[in-house]
Amino acid sequence: KGQGVPVSRVKVRPPLPKPGNIVAMAVNYMEDGTRSEPAPINAFHKSPNAVIGDGDTMVLPDVPATIFEGEAEMAVIIGKRASNVRAADAMSYIFGYCNFIDGSARGLPPAGNTFYQMKSRDTFAPIGPYLVTADEIADPHRLDIRLWVNGEVKQSFNTSDMAHKIPRCIEWVTSIHTLEPGDILATGTNHRGLSGFQNGDVVELETQGLGRLRFNVRDDLKRTWGRETRLDRQNKGLEGTTPQLSGKHTPAGR
Repeated sequence: KGQGVPVSRVKVRPPLPKPGNIVAMAVNYMEDGTRSEPAPINAFHKSPNAVIGDGDTMVLPDVPATIFEGEAEMAVIIGKRASNVRAADAMSYIFGYCNFIDGSARGLPPAGNTFYQMKSRDTFAPIGPYLVTADEIADPHRLDIRLWVNGEVKQSFNTSDMAHKIPRCIEWVTSIHTLEPGDILATGTNHRGLSGFQNGDVVELETQGLGRLRFNVRDDLKRTWGRETRLDRQNKGLEGTTPQLSGKHTPAGR
């Protein structure tokens, strides 16, 4: 019956420090109706060593990425062994949910050899600050997700925009391999608000009902990119991601 400890005095570690599997759905949002139909269902793995928690630091590696982005996502935590699960039964396999960032090093050569190099790097999967059990989330397909960089909102969308819903994702993934308790299934992002992460950034992610995850970004090379989002560029009639402005691996120096 001891007294509690103030949260300000506690360092909250990642709620799942070494999951057996981190499976992330690819291109799984309708992008506010700008996609005419869902992309074919697809996913990729991230390394368990990518996991960091609240207050930790994402480290940008010395590689010639065109940009480093972090995708705001809601992740599903598996609660029991799942193999060849039917979509109709899939929600009963969920233990809970948490905030998830899918760190990405875009544009690494060679062209077409992308997901493993881009997604699986150490520190590229911030999660937390804690897990919320499934019974506390009435409808995971109707949750607001927001991401801030240095206090400025960059991503703001709702999980209702998800293309392949959670039951279908679980059905498809478990038709390929078994998921075990504690495995993470990240459900994708709306890409329109993505912008480059860079040294000194403070990033915050809040999915409705899941708390707020906060982490730092460090780049020992001190590279810089413009701060505009993909949507900002689209509205200006520009294509692609924001170009690198300075530092090692700028286009002129490659």
